[in-house]
Amino acid sequence: MANLDSRPGVALIVGAGDATGGAIARRFARGGLAACMTRRSADKLEPLVQSLRAEGLQAHGFASDARKEEDVVALVERIEAEVGPIEVFVFNIGANVPCSILDETARKYFKIWEMACLGGFLNGREVARRMVTRGRGTMIFTGATASLRGSSGFAAFAGAKHALRALAQSMARELGPKGVHVAHVIVDGAIDTEFIRSNFPQRYAMKDQDGILNPEHIAENYWHLHTQPRDAWTFELDLRPWMETW
Repeated sequence: MANLDSRPGVALIVGAGDATGGAIARRFARGGLAACMTRRSADKLEPLVQSLRAEGLQAHGFASDARKEEDVVALVERIEAEVGPIEVFVFNIGANVPCSILDETARKYFKIWEMACLGGFLNGREVARRMVTRGRGTMIFTGATASLRGSSGFAAFAGAKHALRALAQSMARELGPKGVHVAHVIVDGAIDTEFIRSNFPQRYAMKDQDGILNPEHIAENYWHLHTQPRDAWTFELDLRPWMETW
């Protein structure tokens, strides 16, 4: 379907942190899209927004709670009205909080599911409604090792990530024939972040051997998914360092 909207296309990254989410936003902005990034606090996005703008890229930051339907509806409506049509949607909220099943609380278990799964549904649904009317678009959900198997101490996270993967599978089967490419990316390994550097120094030391994931390289794979021809779309992509065991 031809694009009759003269405004720039938008890449909406829900959960744009300082590492992976920021790298994804930068890659899509360099590809010519306006990067619209969300966190619960817009102030935390300001350094990233200014960094992208300093490169001459289009970038916007929005405060939005991905778990709240009214926030999500307002966010998508605002972006579509004020910035441009959403061509790419990336759901990148983590919620990786380990806890023994013996100590896990119902409140925290539910909160992790809200962040990692319900947020994906709410944001994905609203964006899909726009993309289907245009007959095009890319939707990418960030998964993890926990999307495939539940490890000791990660019952809540694994449950939420399994559910997110199932959501993506259902959306891909429904929306693919309508021109919308839905993909799920399993990021299996430590990522080059301040959290890993500070809390897992031995793992971080593997960086010099390409033993942890570079956020920019993750982002390049997301861009590849977006630019795939529709006769050869990928649904699920596994990303892991060469040193990581399966």
